[in-house]
Amino acid sequence: MATIGVVDTTFARFNMGKAAIDEIEKNVSAKIIRRTVPGIKDLPVAAKKLIEEEKCDIVMALGMPGSKEQDKICAHEASTGIIQAQLMTNTHIIEVFVHEDEARDEKELAFLMDQRSREHAINVVKMLFAPDKLIKEAGTGQRQGFRDMGPARI
Repeated sequence: MATIGVVDTTFARFNMGKAAIDEIEKNVSAKIIRRTVPGIKDLPVAAKKLIEEEKCDIVMALGMPGSKEQDKICAHEASTGIIQAQLMTNTHIIEVFVHEDEARDEKELAFLMDQRSREHAINVVKMLFAPDKLIKEAGTGQRQGFRDMGPARI
């Protein structure tokens, strides 16, 4: 049985981990191990620990950077750490960030955090159980959380 790690943060203003787990459970039978950390800079080590200590086959790292400049810097640092953890473990860590300033208001922010978490959870399911489905979606302008853009036309 595949093991999926889910790590989220207390800083986020929506329970992204719960949404991701709900979506995974609707689609496949897998062992899910969840961890929650304070903020996005804590995600890389938590994800790496899920891979190395809990033997997760893939991990979702979910978080919400704030809208201030220092939050954007922290998001970049967290992304760099997540990439490094992927390279160190040879395992995918799907980064699912929703920046607070992506939404016009709280209702749209909650919607975006829910949708992006769920749509990336489906990507995780496809990566583990049906990678050919992702190949069929190549170049189709998929967007997680907002409307898909579709392919560019020649």
